[in-house]
Amino acid sequence: MRFVSNNGITDPAMNLALEEYILRSLPDHDDYLLFYINEPSIIIGKNQNTVEEINAEYVEANKLHVVRRLSGGGAVYHDLGNLNFSFIMKDDGKSFHNFKKFTEPVVRALQELGVDAAMTGRNDLQVGERKISGNAQFSTKGKMFSHGTLLFDSEIENVVSALKVNAEKYVSKSTKSIRSRVANIVEFLHEPLTIEQFRQKLLQSIFEQSQDIPFYELSDDDWEKVRKLADERYRSWEWNYGRSPAFNVQQKKRIEGAGTFDVRLQVEEGLIVGAAIYGDFFGRGESAEAAEKLIGTRYEAAALKQLTAALDLPFYFGPITEEDWLGLLI
Repeated sequence: MRFVSNNGITDPAMNLALEEYILRSLPDHDDYLLFYINEPSIIIGKNQNTVEEINAEYVEANKLHVVRRLSGGGAVYHDLGNLNFSFIMKDDGKSFHNFKKFTEPVVRALQELGVDAAMTGRNDLQVGERKISGNAQFSTKGKMFSHGTLLFDSEIENVVSALKVNAEKYVSKSTKSIRSRVANIVEFLHEPLTIEQFRQKLLQSIFEQSQDIPFYELSDDDWEKVRKLADERYRSWEWNYGRSPAFNVQQKKRIEGAGTFDVRLQVEEGLIVGAAIYGDFFGRGESAEAAEKLIGTRYEAAALKQLTAALDLPFYFGPITEEDWLGLLI
């Protein structure tokens, strides 16, 4: 594995573009590790409806960046007290949805610092009952990344204010609010560290205390392509917000082990003429592609069941059953 430096960039559009560039363009005979810290921003999951995830008034007043990432999962708040890590490698067919594989070296590093962290649920790291990290994944053309946040010394109140929190997520975990559930890593350290010192200790631990960490140096041409990708995708309104189709049928439900699903259909004269599927689920495929398959189908149980039988649900949405899926449609 080789470490790629982001040169201290805190622009989230650049950092997400760099992550995508490493995934798609660097030689695939190596694995890569990337760290980055973002200016105050909201990072939206690939399958989410941006306008319904953010507190637009707060975002505007505080000039927050709003950027959509490639991976699924939920919206997260980033600031200069939040360290992000990304493992980028070949997709061996066994690692997607295996969050433990990628969080284990991070957990080990935290434990070396005296932080009693453990993986819980689908994709979180917690200390006791309090969350310090969320993780997400993306896979394409035989390659993948698994990335996560580490709340080191983040402004928790801004996390609360910037996002519209889905109450179902916290009811299901028997906690009253996001305030009571999230925590900063600094609360658990035995000795004070800056985020830069924390980043270095994490790096050394992942590379097993090696004094000669292998780097991959990006060329000027590489950086120019990263900047181009940042401008064309990650600064684009169409990518970050997009247009929601008109709809007259909506079903929203949290399915344990799979995530929250929000299915919207436009039904006219008994036919589905428009569809969108939002949520914080993890799938390899594009949810828009699955939504497109619904268009032209009769809005009736038999027709939808027949269509569902031919749809690779795990590919698009992760561990969801046919019964659960049909329950979202009808």
